[in-house]
Amino acid sequence: MDQFIIRGGHALHGTIPINGSKNAALKLIAACLLTAEPVTLRNVPDIADVRVMCDIAAHLGASVEWLPDHTLRIHAATIRTHKVPAELARAARASIVFAGPLLARQGEIELPPPGGDVIGRRRVDTHLLALTELGARIDVDGVFHMQADGLIGKNILLDEASVTATENTLMAASLAQGTTTIRNAACEPHIQDMCRFLNAMGAQVEGIGSNTLTIHGVNKLHGAEFRVGADYLEVGSFIGAAALTGGELLLTNADPDSLGIVGTVFRRLGVVWEIRGADIFVPRSQPMRVQQDVGKRIPEIKAQPWPGFPTDLMSIAIAIATQSAGAVLFHEWMYENRLFFTDKLVQMGARIILCDPHRALVQGPAVLHGGLTLTSPDIRAGMTLLLAALNARGTTTIRNIRQIDRGYERVDERLRAVGADIQRVPES
Repeated sequence: MDQFIIRGGHALHGTIPINGSKNAALKLIAACLLTAEPVTLRNVPDIADVRVMCDIAAHLGASVEWLPDHTLRIHAATIRTHKVPAELARAARASIVFAGPLLARQGEIELPPPGGDVIGRRRVDTHLLALTELGARIDVDGVFHMQADGLIGKNILLDEASVTATENTLMAASLAQGTTTIRNAACEPHIQDMCRFLNAMGAQVEGIGSNTLTIHGVNKLHGAEFRVGADYLEVGSFIGAAALTGGELLLTNADPDSLGIVGTVFRRLGVVWEIRGADIFVPRSQPMRVQQDVGKRIPEIKAQPWPGFPTDLMSIAIAIATQSAGAVLFHEWMYENRLFFTDKLVQMGARIILCDPHRALVQGPAVLHGGLTLTSPDIRAGMTLLLAALNARGTTTIRNIRQIDRGYERVDERLRAVGADIQRVPES
């Protein structure tokens, strides 16, 4: 297993091309199993989680081929088995989204509980309720056994705006008989990618970008070519890298329209940027001052379903806040373990009070120091520790970097290309 050795204090300068969205690519790989014809996905990030989803698709019977320039060709002419291996299901949270395609096409799937980041309880009840509404029969005995003799469109109100449950329901409904309406649907950029991809294969999905989706079921889907949209979480992370190092970065192919309210929240922390067509330019000079609420009250940044501030950028925003003048309260109500990495920032010198599992008060600016060995607990917290180490004085070692590799392709090489002093070495 490898670790990162980071010597902080170097301002970043240069250009970083933005990769395709991890959260979109994972689910689009599963959606390829809805058709017996070949599908080509472009702009696919070559990261650990994508490799796991490819392995699952191949195990189920699909031909999976990597082509140059981040391109995947997937051809599921037949489905060989309906059983997902436990070791692959545990390796990726997104494994659960194979349920919709296999129920729609084969009428059956056996799926062990999905794995993924340990950031708190991540319920699957919404998936099960929605798929049951469409006609699936589901038994749970440590493994999810799902069967359907034919899916029937329904008017479905999701009990929470779950991203993966919306995606599972979308895929299942695309081949269901009749019309399905999904209300309280998630509408993140990667959900919109899924809708457009399904339509490219011949599905009939309406209401893209809203929280009400209408799907007119069709008998068959065909092959297609599709380009995965920019990863707005990667964009937010590299904006944070520029701000935390006092650097200047041009992020190309960043799809600024996908950032939504991220720009508003980062401005409240004193970080701004310029939009240059499809690119984002983060200048060297940043205000780095927290914008107070009316009456000089401490502002609150709260994770919300899209178009609210995404939970996956909360940790990056907290790192930025450690360097912004002023106090800000972060409220992460979705996951009870998301904020438990903040003790590592405190070890580095950050002034953070963890009020409870869901709220943290940050007072900046603080001088961060290295000389520590830290362990990455999950993808986003791991990237946050990496960015804090780029800011810190001295040398920081980050272990368990496979977590970071799950979500960011060759992040050390890309940062080194713009001036970071970061090395990947084997753990001793």
